[in-house]
Amino acid sequence: MKSDINAIIYDLGGVLVDWNPHYVFDENYFENEDQRNFFFENVCTADWNETQDEGYSIDKATEEKVKEFPEWENAIRDYYGRWKEMLKGPINESVEIFRRLKEETQIRLFALTNWSAETFPIALERFHFLHWFEGRVVSGEERTRKPFEDFYMILLNRYELEVSRTLFIDDNLRNVKAAEEIGIKSIHYINAADLEKKLIEMGILK
Repeated sequence: MKSDINAIIYDLGGVLVDWNPHYVFDENYFENEDQRNFFFENVCTADWNETQDEGYSIDKATEEKVKEFPEWENAIRDYYGRWKEMLKGPINESVEIFRRLKEETQIRLFALTNWSAETFPIALERFHFLHWFEGRVVSGEERTRKPFEDFYMILLNRYELEVSRTLFIDDNLRNVKAAEEIGIKSIHYINAADLEKKLIEMGILK
């Protein structure tokens, strides 16, 4: 079966790049699991992090959060102060699939990422494969993010992509569903083996 897909949009964190706050806030960081759960559920939450991904100043966000939770000051400052330690490395098996797509197909490759404009240059410097994309759209630079429709449309319009011939890959099911709502075929990334299997089934890889 030959695929009619001529463009693939990649999410980065959790698909090609292994980023996780738990590399800093591991079991040794807090006195107990309840403390760690409270920190992520009430202090430095995923929603709070996405605000910075959407372009809000990291310094301002940190100072505001310290004012709100002064008893958590050290942990709050470590969230971005030790951010580089959260950026573990490439997800090698996925990067190999990405390399195959680039070298073995004529498919155009793009990145659509929720990432702070202040920290994204660190990843660009560290991971050479981030320069393989024909184009990248970074939430912190655009001041909008997934799952909002306008963020997807920025990339589609900027690079003149046909929605019906575009595939989106993301590990966040919320973002996958948002892409599907605007007509973009999508793969919910579980792991590299599953991704490869689905790309073969779609006739994109051999």
